Amino acid sequence: MSLSRKRKKQLRRLQKDANRLWEDQQVVVGHAADVAREAGRQLGNFNREQVVPVVQDTYNRRVAPVVDRGVKMGKHVVDDKVVPIVGGVVGTALTAWDVANAKRYGVAAPAPRGAFGKKQKKGPGLGSIVAIVLGAAAAVGVLYAAWQALRADDELWVADDPLAAPDA
Repeated sequence: MSLSRKRKKQLRRLQKDANRLWEDQQVVVGHAADVAREAGRQLGNFNREQVVPVVQDTYNRRVAPVVDRGVKMGKHVVDDKVVPIVGGVVGTALTAWDVANAKRYGVAAPAPRGAFGKKQKKGPGLGSIVAIVLGAAAAVGVLYAAWQALRADDELWVADDPLAAPDA
């Protein structure tokens, strides 16, 4: 397949124009990259100088007091409501346990001993029992949340068997 001189000349001119256009585009892309870099720097400066101080001020004035109140309220509820209730329940359960053990072994229930040089009862203290109960409650909460997350939306699970191709 041979081309005429005229066609070859037109193709060389077209190739030359395409190469020049490519070089011009590379220069324009380089300038666009420079502008984008400078815009990124200016955006970072604006963020540091304008946005971050406003967000921090708003957080300190509006969010932090609410969070602090929530933490104080939660601590109040745990300290003044939950711990006494759990302590009473645990104390009653331990007393019932001691009485059951005493009946099982046929001995009288041990009398509580005071301080002042008398022998103290060994075993887990009230704090340990409360910590165990609260830890168990937290574990139950985590297990419940995991169960809720895993049982929802059966459509999200991947099918065990591959999908069949449609019949043609």
